[in-house]
Amino acid sequence: MGTTVGETVTPGHAADATRPGVWLTDLSLVLMTLIWGVNFSVVKYGTGLIDPLAYNAVRVALAAASLVLVVMLSGGGWPSRRAALKLFALGMLGNGLYQVFFVEGIARTRAGDAALLTAASPGLIALIGWMRGLEQTRARGIVGIGLSMTGIGLVVFGSAHASPEQATLLGDLLILCGSVCWAVYTVLLKPHTHDVGGVQLSALTMLGGMVPLLVIAAPAVARARWSSFPGLGWAAVMYSGLGALVVAYLFWYRGVRVLGPTRTAMYSNLQPALGVFIAWAMLNEAPTVWQVVGVAFVISGLLLTRA
Repeated sequence: MGTTVGETVTPGHAADATRPGVWLTDLSLVLMTLIWGVNFSVVKYGTGLIDPLAYNAVRVALAAASLVLVVMLSGGGWPSRRAALKLFALGMLGNGLYQVFFVEGIARTRAGDAALLTAASPGLIALIGWMRGLEQTRARGIVGIGLSMTGIGLVVFGSAHASPEQATLLGDLLILCGSVCWAVYTVLLKPHTHDVGGVQLSALTMLGGMVPLLVIAAPAVARARWSSFPGLGWAAVMYSGLGALVVAYLFWYRGVRVLGPTRTAMYSNLQPALGVFIAWAMLNEAPTVWQVVGVAFVISGLLLTRA
């Protein structure tokens, strides 16, 4: 990839749009979205086999250990103590509190609905970034965000007319609370992405999330019957730990640094489409007509913002 850690790439400039590093970043964000789109169904499956907090604690601990190992093997070193403590604290919000809301929410609602509700994050990120003076959104970007938010409204409306057996209002509210945590985390993280390498940043924020998770989940981990946990369950832990929390997060952090938080977050609007249809294929959660129409709006908004 063609951008160094200290470089800033400002979205929307024609000269930047043709740079290979920018387009490679776009490609990595598409792959990130695919990983996360599948992850909703994987986590839903895994939390059906074991306590959600226990499942989440193990996958986050696996991700944290893997990232620390990568930093040590790469010899990249760590940032200053002050910067490390700030990232650790941010990780408690973005990888700790967020993950508690996420896993407890998805255990109480459908995987497809969770994918749709997390699509609120880009709009929240844009709003918070604008309020803090960190983002300047042009007219075309505003229209794109508007289309995406309209699509989110349509898919949420459609979810209300879907089969309610596995969905609860509490589960939906927990997912939305997680989206707020992620939005605040992403905006506050932006300044650090220019000074700290992606792997080091990922490791420190994941460690920050691991600590409160292990404290909260300790009783659930202790009483879980790990000896009877099936092989597919461990495969789900590996995918949602290494794929969703290591590989995809590294792509996310690079996107925030190179493209900015709002434009990076717009890629996560592809998650409703992927999450709904993958949940349909894997978990038999059939989407409604309104959800399909809403997904079309979301993708249109993404393409317009990208242009």
